[in-house]
Amino acid sequence: MKIKNAQQGPEVAEGTPRQKSVPRPKKNKLWDALFLSLAIPALVLAVIIVSADIDRETVGFLSLILMVLLLAIGVHVAIAMLVAGFLGLWQTGGINVLMVTAEQTPFGAVAGWTLSVIPMFIFMGVALWRFGLTDGLFDAANKWFGRLPGGLAVATNVSGAGLATVSGSTIGISYALGRMALPEMMRAGYKPSIATATVAMAGTLGQIIPPSITLVIFAGVAQVSIGSQLVAGIIPGLILAVAYAALILVWARLDPSAAPPSRAEKASWGDRVASLGVASPLILLMVIVVGGLLVGLFTPTEAGAFASFATLIYGLVSYGRKHGIKAYTSTLVQALRETVSSVATIFLLLIAVTVLTRLLTITGVARLMTDWILGLGLGKIALLLLLMLLFLVLGMFMDGLTMMLVTVPVLTPVLLSYDISMIWFGIFMVVMIEIGMVTPPVGILTYVVHRLSQEPEVNLGREISLVDVFRGVIPFIAVGLGLLVLMMFVPEIATWLPNSATIAE
Repeated sequence: MKIKNAQQGPEVAEGTPRQKSVPRPKKNKLWDALFLSLAIPALVLAVIIVSADIDRETVGFLSLILMVLLLAIGVHVAIAMLVAGFLGLWQTGGINVLMVTAEQTPFGAVAGWTLSVIPMFIFMGVALWRFGLTDGLFDAANKWFGRLPGGLAVATNVSGAGLATVSGSTIGISYALGRMALPEMMRAGYKPSIATATVAMAGTLGQIIPPSITLVIFAGVAQVSIGSQLVAGIIPGLILAVAYAALILVWARLDPSAAPPSRAEKASWGDRVASLGVASPLILLMVIVVGGLLVGLFTPTEAGAFASFATLIYGLVSYGRKHGIKAYTSTLVQALRETVSSVATIFLLLIAVTVLTRLLTITGVARLMTDWILGLGLGKIALLLLLMLLFLVLGMFMDGLTMMLVTVPVLTPVLLSYDISMIWFGIFMVVMIEIGMVTPPVGILTYVVHRLSQEPEVNLGREISLVDVFRGVIPFIAVGLGLLVLMMFVPEIATWLPNSATIAE
């Protein structure tokens, strides 16, 4: 969605006398000063890396600092990693190492057969949204759960868990559910805090329950089985969905005014069964994709191929019959364009993190950091609690994918030294990423939901502030952190299913 630039003034007609230049706002001057205060050190650091006579370890650490400075001034994470990585490799190995890395890495980092699942799952999710094939899921959940205390919020949460099985987009799920569920909750008299928080947290399930693109990317970076990593998210994701629903029920019991009972008529059993019929193609697709992975019916790539093909046929039958072949073709092309754009971004990130990982290995930074952390003498639980605190702080100010790509290459040797399963840690990290997406002051998902809630057809004339959204997500954040602590003491929550299931690769 293109956003009109609010700062862009009206066009000046030709021949109109030019007015005296207006002093720039103080805010822009402060931003310029901050930008220069970071950009100049970054430039100086880049010159030092390529020209100074320094040892390899120092090159590695300076390259990491350069990457952080580039991120701070707004450089795309992939470009920041590539610049820091290539400059460091140039200093440590010369132009030959740099050229070999530049020639081999782009193909080697993304040419793995298992990574072909990424475009397929992305296309499936985008096409389902574009064809409007997910709309019936919220209606079905509402008919089944709408009369419970906080029933509309519970239905939103259940819908989020269901949509997570066919779409790995956190923001996409929250946006779609927000348009459907927020007006219903506003109409029923829900407090803005619980209504907006429910929509935001329902979206977070999208990266935990398979097919999760974030889990696929983590598996690629950590070099673990994609199928096992996806399956590992099922039980934690379902536990989180049930825990969120339980929180909503308790909230509604303790404060009935926060989530009044729905004013709609109680759905009959016939209506409930009929609603499942409308949503049945989507439910069937969920069962086949997730169930097929569990029983080894097909590999993640084959699951993605089947899901994409099924979405094409389902869209043709449903959307094509209703709107015509021309509209179907136009929507399909739009979905393909969005898929290509998303895949290109993800593959560039994978290439960049491969370059950075190679630099950390060559310079010995990864080994030095591992030795330093091991020297602290922390136990496994203490280390994980420290990482939880670190990710919680980073998540307040850093995009989740950036946080993962920056930290995983450094932490992998440490985690392996502590005999921590990387499959388990993948779930741990993705849950922390999703918590970071709703954590003040920068939680991007809270801003997405708040912005959506400002549309008149969504808020129905009620005022919804950003403070309402932040206030509402705090109890859900506590529940998410509670799951992580539980996983520390019962790691089988994430490891039992991938160890027990017959997963084809």
